[in-house]
Amino acid sequence: MKKRVIGLGGFFFKSENPDAAKNWYKEHLGLDTDQYGCTFWWKDKEGNDCSTQWSPMDEKTEYFQPSQKQFMMNFRVDNLEELLAALKEEGVTIVGEPEEYSYGKFGWILDPEGNKIELWEPKDDAFK
Repeated sequence: MKKRVIGLGGFFFKSENPDAAKNWYKEHLGLDTDQYGCTFWWKDKEGNDCSTQWSPMDEKTEYFQPSQKQFMMNFRVDNLEELLAALKEEGVTIVGEPEEYSYGKFGWILDPEGNKIELWEPKDDAFK
């Protein structure tokens, strides 16, 4: 089977006060936070620049819908369209329609426990 997930793209969680959370993580763990959270930069095995995002989000966000969970994971993938087609064939629940932005393509699925999983075909260089 072709490798589907190539890395962790991000971790997003609901917070009563996202700014206070970002400040706490900056003060106590040294995260370099901005309005979105913290972007971790790293190199893949070919030496390409890659990023992983950590973001507290307002507890009222609807971005995690239909999941009622307090968090959402984002996985980096190589070919989003191909993966979504394969997952659909396998009976995996697809949430909404794929979306494309300057920093990549996104699609969403639900795991068996109702966790919304974001799949990201990244364009890391858009963050620089």
